[in-house]
Amino acid sequence: MKLKWKLPLLFLFVYMCAVLATGLCFNLLINSNAAAQGGDTAFRTVASEYLSIAILFLAVFIGASFAVLSIYLHFKITKPIHILNERLESASTEHSSPLPDDRNDEIGTLYSQFNKMEVRLQQSREEQLGIIAAIAHDLKTPLTSINGFMELLSTRHDISEQEKQEYYELVLKKSQQIGTLINTFSTFAKQEVELETMDRQPTDARRLFENIIEEYDVELSGLGFALKWENNFVQNTFAMIDESAIRRTFGNLFSNAVRYGNKNDLCIYLSGYTDRGHIYFQIEDNGTGVQDDLLPLIFQKFYTVDTARQSENGGTGLGLAISKSIVEHHGGTMQAFNSEHGGLGVRFTIPMIS
Repeated sequence: MKLKWKLPLLFLFVYMCAVLATGLCFNLLINSNAAAQGGDTAFRTVASEYLSIAILFLAVFIGASFAVLSIYLHFKITKPIHILNERLESASTEHSSPLPDDRNDEIGTLYSQFNKMEVRLQQSREEQLGIIAAIAHDLKTPLTSINGFMELLSTRHDISEQEKQEYYELVLKKSQQIGTLINTFSTFAKQEVELETMDRQPTDARRLFENIIEEYDVELSGLGFALKWENNFVQNTFAMIDESAIRRTFGNLFSNAVRYGNKNDLCIYLSGYTDRGHIYFQIEDNGTGVQDDLLPLIFQKFYTVDTARQSENGGTGLGLAISKSIVEHHGGTMQAFNSEHGGLGVRFTIPMIS
């Protein structure tokens, strides 16, 4: 039985019990008083009349109270729940008007959470469509080249052996590119699943910072680039960190700076500090940077500012998206900004252990 019927029936039952109990109490009181006065019939008659009036008044009062309460509960509880159930039955990723969440009670909180859920569903759908479109685009480009080369080989019979060999090598190169893309997409999906079961351990921020410097200072020097760093971490500044995942984040950020810095004398600046219970890591470069209106987009999966350079440099637009996902699974945030050094800056936070 639905709640909209249960509540009125419950109120009716309580109402009848209250009236009957009141009548019995009055009747017992009258009988006891009449007995005390020697069974006075006149007293019993007058008392019975007053009892009838009292019971009638009480019945009307309690009935009106229960009716008002039933109407109130119907419009404030059962009807909002019914509306929510109907919305859940037809819930989709299509844009629709949000439920009113201006109430300062549990129903308002429930509506607010439902609205947030619908927004997440819409974002998830848009992201899925974006991923499908990006994968299709990245696979279409080499496939188009392969089809073109194979068509030339099948229709032209005057091609020299040297030209055939060149075409075969190009087809092989494009096929390998497709394989690399598929492996990248597969690795990304696997990493997203692994993030749900990260092994986070108490990690000293200063030690982690020094290890990152030691690892990438040599690597960047070998590429002809410079790394400058500073931090104000004190001893015993700990955070719950999956170190291998955070190292992957640093690797993606350094790789992004090198790949898209587009500068021969590239310099990367790494800094670390603490503020308001959070550990901050900041990576900047003196490269070409990113336009202000594009900064919010660079963490989207498969997004690159320059698609031509993406193909040229072998990027898939997943590095920053993976890094952001790792940081968020640590309870932190990541944002991009244009650095005072002229290039791109990325700052991410991790909550400290209090």
